[in-house]
Amino acid sequence: MAVFVKICGLTTPADVAAAVEAGANALGFVFAESPRRVTVEQAGTLTRDVPASIVRVAVMRHPTPAEWEEVESGFRPDWLQTEVADFEQLDSGTDSTRMAVYRDSPGLDAEQIAQEQRVLFEAASSGVGERADWALAARLAKTTQLMLAGGLDPDNVAAAIRQVRPWGVDVSSGVESQRGVKDPNRIAAFVNAVRELEN
Repeated sequence: MAVFVKICGLTTPADVAAAVEAGANALGFVFAESPRRVTVEQAGTLTRDVPASIVRVAVMRHPTPAEWEEVESGFRPDWLQTEVADFEQLDSGTDSTRMAVYRDSPGLDAEQIAQEQRVLFEAASSGVGERADWALAARLAKTTQLMLAGGLDPDNVAAAIRQVRPWGVDVSSGVESQRGVKDPNRIAAFVNAVRELEN
């Protein structure tokens, strides 16, 4: 099965080039508090020459309407990725595709997830290598297009895909040489590990 691959937390031209060359389907740019945070201007510069076929994702967390308006108007992402509750105040008038984040935490509403066309299922904390519950993810993936995030890396992504059968996978810290610093070899290895399952 073809699996959608998103490389998240890109901050340099070399990061973007490595992800594009490896064959990623989407590039994530973080506008929330993080060592991977970029400005609207930086994201625009980094994606200036990215092929139109590659999805550009604005990754936010609890943005105010003004913060989202700045990102939307200045960066014009294809998707907005943020906590599901955030969309209640951000939905109106946006042209960006919704990617609602649901976290592996007590009180997770599986019925609500089943109503979504597509979701990102994440560990309780982002960008620190924390792994989400794959057994729970596998159940949720039967009800919607699920992008699995949290604790993935080149060594375990194949096992994750076999168990969860997700629509997509998302990686950030798992392709870094140190926190916030992407490793082009690990990016390539991650994408290759996914693609090898499709042959």
